Amino acid sequence: MLNEIINVLSEDELSFIHDALATATWENGQLSAGSQASQAKRNEELSQAGEPWSSINKLVVSKLYANSEFQSLALPLKVSAAFVSRCQPGMHYGQHIDNPIMGSANARYRSDIAVTVFLSEPDEYTGGELNIESRFGPVSVKLKAGNAVVYPASSLHEVTPVTSGERLVCVMWVQSMVRDAEQRHLLHDLGEAHQALAQSTPNAQVTKRVGHVYANLLRMWADS
Repeated sequence: MLNEIINVLSEDELSFIHDALATATWENGQLSAGSQASQAKRNEELSQAGEPWSSINKLVVSKLYANSEFQSLALPLKVSAAFVSRCQPGMHYGQHIDNPIMGSANARYRSDIAVTVFLSEPDEYTGGELNIESRFGPVSVKLKAGNAVVYPASSLHEVTPVTSGERLVCVMWVQSMVRDAEQRHLLHDLGEAHQALAQSTPNAQVTKRVGHVYANLLRMWADS
């Protein structure tokens, strides 16, 4: 399941992030990659040692958690810190699959879902498409600044070479309460159906039954 979430960040929040990045320190992105992915990774990442990263991470993660569409799609149990990635001309990230287990030794989490929040407008750079292999074939993603794409972290994906301009994104990973992508997809669809029924016929028996089924499926499938 691959989904776009619009307006995760507002224009004012994007301006705040770009102001913070103006004085930021960048590091070789290979430092945060796994042994196999590092061979394909050619980007820079915002140093997590300074105030710019701390303020951006706090903002982006909190906005993601507060987004109802993200909650419905991801059913998050744990959300990683935000990795702020920069690709300038010649930089790219070759085809790879994200590490299944991430985090430090005392804070491990399973990467069920990958999230990319776009910080640059599509016309501010050429190239730099996020290509994701979905079950329906390859999908190319290049979204408006402030929007996000959510997709299974098990997907083969790549960032094509940037040929001009600058591509800025925040990348995060999610351990979901429901590890199976198909089960999450069913719950998302069922949840949307229940919301529609709750608005049109809130007191109908079918509305209560659909809500009952959703709750019990989540109880059956959820990890804690």
